[in-house]
Amino acid sequence: MADRTSAPARADRHRASAETRPRLQGQVDVEWLGRDLLGTWAERRLAARAKVADPRYQRIDDLTVAEHRERVLGQMRQLVDDGAVLAAFPSHLGGQDDHGGNIAGFEELVLADPSLQIKSGVQYGLFGAAVLHLGTQHHHDTFLPPIMRLDVPGAFAMTETGHGSDVASIATTATYDEATEEFVIHTPFRGAWKDYLGNAALHGKHAVVFAKLITKGVDHGVHAFYTPLRDDEGSFLPGIGGEDDGYKGGLNGIDNGRLHFTHVRVPRTNLLNRYGDVAPDGTYSSPIASPGRRFFTMIGTLVQGRVSLDGAAVVAQEAALAIAIRYGAERRQFNASSETQEEVLLDYRRHQRRLFTRLAKAYAQRYAHEILLAKFDGVFSGRSDTPEEREDLETLAAGLKALSTWQALDTLQEAREACGGAGFLGENRLVQLRADLDVYVTFEGDNTVLLQLVGKRLLGDFSKQFKGASKADIARFAADQLFDRATALVGLRTLSQDVRDLRNVKKSSIALRDRDVQRDLLEDRVETMVADIAGRLRHAPKDQAQAAAAFNDEQHELIEAARAWVELQQYDALAAAVERMPEATRKVMTHVRDLFALTIIEEHAAWHLEHGRLSGARSKAVTSTIERLLQKLRPHALDLVAAFGLGDEHLRARIASGAEGARQAEAMAHYAALRAAGELPVPEKRARATDPDAQPIVEAGAAPLPPSAFDSAASAPSVDSVETVPTDASADAEEAHVATR
Repeated sequence: MADRTSAPARADRHRASAETRPRLQGQVDVEWLGRDLLGTWAERRLAARAKVADPRYQRIDDLTVAEHRERVLGQMRQLVDDGAVLAAFPSHLGGQDDHGGNIAGFEELVLADPSLQIKSGVQYGLFGAAVLHLGTQHHHDTFLPPIMRLDVPGAFAMTETGHGSDVASIATTATYDEATEEFVIHTPFRGAWKDYLGNAALHGKHAVVFAKLITKGVDHGVHAFYTPLRDDEGSFLPGIGGEDDGYKGGLNGIDNGRLHFTHVRVPRTNLLNRYGDVAPDGTYSSPIASPGRRFFTMIGTLVQGRVSLDGAAVVAQEAALAIAIRYGAERRQFNASSETQEEVLLDYRRHQRRLFTRLAKAYAQRYAHEILLAKFDGVFSGRSDTPEEREDLETLAAGLKALSTWQALDTLQEAREACGGAGFLGENRLVQLRADLDVYVTFEGDNTVLLQLVGKRLLGDFSKQFKGASKADIARFAADQLFDRATALVGLRTLSQDVRDLRNVKKSSIALRDRDVQRDLLEDRVETMVADIAGRLRHAPKDQAQAAAAFNDEQHELIEAARAWVELQQYDALAAAVERMPEATRKVMTHVRDLFALTIIEEHAAWHLEHGRLSGARSKAVTSTIERLLQKLRPHALDLVAAFGLGDEHLRARIASGAEGARQAEAMAHYAALRAAGELPVPEKRARATDPDAQPIVEAGAAPLPPSAFDSAASAPSVDSVETVPTDASADAEEAHVATR
């Protein structure tokens, strides 16, 4: 098991390999912070990390696709043997009814091999969970035990080639035959084939197939049917066919494939009938009268896929940042400020900005995910299972999954670049992690579509404010909105900021680091955007086509409003976590909170300026304050990634193991010995500077310069006298290096 108490020791080891720097403010309690980050289900996470540290579960990079698939299937069987797959299943079947703990442990497997994480997610989080949450007692007792034992590997056959995120429009049908009491499952054309399905190409024996239920000539919408696929020899059953999706951009340990059905019959009792049932005579019944609400309730029971992807994306970011920051604290490049020692990459301000801003986002996402996980556990355990709580869960899961998976790709790419050529080597894992996580942004719903779902919820909540409101209430709201607009148009807000700040950057910075100011800016952006969209849609035409066109015109703004809302949730989660921390740690983590808030505000600076929320001077102060926060966080960077609790056995990246520090120490010792022995060659420029008779070097083939040219060169200012401060480990640093030579 990964030893969390060793985190401070690991941090000390990495600090010792870099320059020793004084503390600026506060001291991170790495052990406390690490345990806080583990959250409610700490033991589940630690148990999963023990598996990540076990070579049996770890990815081997040079396998063929076929070998990788077989290895991951074998690892799945090891998970069963270890009892690691039972947490969420019913206790009467040998499970533990621990829904939150199950997800917490599952998402850590991304550190072992994302293919293993996703394949186990297909088996237990989609296929098994569909039986659990959409089926009833008969299905649980009949189908779940072999699923839990992996005797029946299964596929989750929802997505179609012609319909991805739009599940309600799938074309596969399940038509009830009263004479035989069977459903006839059929894919009527190529676009209706079930596609991109894990376990479909090779290993899947059964599937949960989503199809439109038709009985007595009525289409009752999408339902789920438990459907056998293959016989014991692995051959497709009559009427079923399929193809292998083949090599993919990532996750090649999963046998993704496509399936099609030609009048395949399954018993009536194979309908997973928790939310809709068909009697032997073909009569349909449901506890939910509304077809739309019924559909969203059924789909909502499968929200755990989005929850787990959000968590896995955060884990991947933590790993990438631990690798890049450890390496950056040891790697040296360019000796701009010293003739004997090169600069540590992490001391360059641009390097800090590219990593520390993303570190702040990772912390915000970690604490937001913990809130999401607790909400998920409350709903699925039954403690807080109400329609309102389910709707809140679905909205939060959609939003957080969208932003965290996008951010994972951004962070992995930036970490890769921050590590230079070393980051591109497979042994340091960043490129492979990015390739595997690429598809997370479209798994369980395309992120843009998910944010549209969030945006629609925001509009719905906005309209509810006026349900039953009096004309006076509405008039007051309209007056407030008009006042806000007028204030922005004439610049009263920004003038007020300028008066308070009196062009004093320090005053602006103090104001921007106030939690209430930060939250007001983030919240105001959400509320203003939603109100503006609602106002424009209020007079949308009643005609369906014209109404759709009007909504389409607002789609970009709606998605941006949704993004802003999710960023607010992340900020609130981080800010609340900071408040409960020990004092010294809280001082440092307040800088992290401020950096997160100001990074988000800076990203949307144009909006804040256009809407009069920030003056020009204060907008500039956002950037300068970020620069100061980077300096404040520099001494604590290794502590902040050490708190993630990821040791060498989890990261498995050579550049994060201390090897770079040892290499740098060897190089410095070599040159120190030469200097001590007086054997270090003198640079050409210095040799010429100390020899008045030395003549400038003339390039081969060039005409000798006239004496007057020598005189001009001697009187010109020397570039060696120009003092240049390094600002980046790449282009800017190289220019500084050149200028000082």
